[in-house]
Amino acid sequence: MDNVKRITVRDLQKMKQTGQKIVTVTSYDAITARLVDEAGLHLILVGDSAGNTVLGYSNTIPVTMEESLMLTSAVRRGARRAMVIGDMPFGSYQVSPEEAVRNASRYLKECGADGVKLEGGKAVYPIIRRLVEASIPVMGHVGLLPQSVLKDGGYRAHGKSEEEAQAVVEDALAVQEAGAFAVVLECIPAALAERITKTLSIPTIGIGAGPHCDGQIQVVTDVLGLGSYVPRHASQFAHLADAASAGLREYFAKVSDGSFPGPENSI
Repeated sequence: MDNVKRITVRDLQKMKQTGQKIVTVTSYDAITARLVDEAGLHLILVGDSAGNTVLGYSNTIPVTMEESLMLTSAVRRGARRAMVIGDMPFGSYQVSPEEAVRNASRYLKECGADGVKLEGGKAVYPIIRRLVEASIPVMGHVGLLPQSVLKDGGYRAHGKSEEEAQAVVEDALAVQEAGAFAVVLECIPAALAERITKTLSIPTIGIGAGPHCDGQIQVVTDVLGLGSYVPRHASQFAHLADAASAGLREYFAKVSDGSFPGPENSI
């Protein structure tokens, strides 16, 4: 019997209260999720960033519910201790609160996820409220919203002007009031993120939002050095693309010259 205790929303709340940083990455498969889990990270977001990182799309918009559910199921099978949150894709929660509940429920029922994440502040207040009423844990997301990239005309930092900063604060407060257990702050000035973190009673998880958030989240391919581009807010803590490329070149060479497989590799 598996007696490993999973991280819960109450654990995250205690971490905020005690000042312990919440460490989070995205993950999209069981192998990576197992490595993340074994490294001791607290939460895995099965991000719709999978659209860019593993599915070959130019942005997150094309990601479907079925793709997201498949990836979330794989991550849950790989992670025993870390909280697993499914990132609801574009179009899966905007139509109505009822449809949002139906779709969000699938992450818990079919994937074993511990909750869901969705983007937006005041505009999605009724959606978050309804999901929480249905006993679905919700993580919010304000600031830069990747699912709004077409409306915004690209990716950019948010909250630099006083007017926009106030709008981000109001969005974060709306997410908390609606009942979310935490909120992602993406690509906003560090001083604004600090202000929001001190204002909210729920944990803030920053990405490109400076060091003052209650936790940090990064895309796992950036952390491990698997991508071809590293955003300013990220840092490579490993260089797996280089190692993988070298290994594949060696494999190609040894199969080509007949030295692999050898007797030790043959049955």
